[in-house]
Amino acid sequence: MRILKNIFKNSRSTEDGIFFKEIEKVIGFKPQRITYYQKAFTHRSTNRMDLKGNPLNYERLEFLGDAMLSAVIAAHLYTEAPAGDEGYLTKMRSKIVSREHLNELGRDLNLIRFVESKVPTQHFGENIHGNIFEALVGAIFLDKGYATCENFIQKSVIKPYVNIEKLEGKVISYKSLLIEWCQKEKKAFHYDVFDDNGLDGQKYFGVKLSIDNKVIAKARATSKKKAEEKASQRAYFAFQEKINIK
Repeated sequence: MRILKNIFKNSRSTEDGIFFKEIEKVIGFKPQRITYYQKAFTHRSTNRMDLKGNPLNYERLEFLGDAMLSAVIAAHLYTEAPAGDEGYLTKMRSKIVSREHLNELGRDLNLIRFVESKVPTQHFGENIHGNIFEALVGAIFLDKGYATCENFIQKSVIKPYVNIEKLEGKVISYKSLLIEWCQKEKKAFHYDVFDDNGLDGQKYFGVKLSIDNKVIAKARATSKKKAEEKASQRAYFAFQEKINIK
């Protein structure tokens, strides 16, 4: 802890007071060890190291926060959905802690304003919002322990966002849903992915999704995964009446 304090002292000493007050507003209590929270918003591009040469950024806290979210939400679902089997509970938890949902949480709290980085904000990927939300949860656990961390997750995730009935009908991956349906109906499917760069210099990927040798949907996005998901969503709506999403 003393090592962390010495390192952050040189770079954030003039901002600690403001940072402390703003973090307190977000988490709803006074932090005991502010260095955990400073680390939770330090991007790897800063190349910071402690005196032992260990990296000082949010990635390890992100790992810890992910585990805490999974544990607290699993306990909540176990209690609130007594009739759900293991498969149901796992699927519901996946919907709550999906990358899309965590990104939404991070955006709603405007956590990106705290990030210290050598990379311009506009160059961050969309997942930065969810990553730093998980890192914040990890920092809370280290700072205040399990009970406080659980209360924060209850207040910021479960109470405002978790509605079991609505989640049951929420699709978190159109690609997975479509593949499951194709396999069930014994339909052949194929994703044809190709480079589709635009005039703006941004790298794009195009996708053609074929089912039973017929092109059903096309899409374009900045990653193969996003393009495949977008094409799958369009195909899903084409077959919506035939696909059982339950």
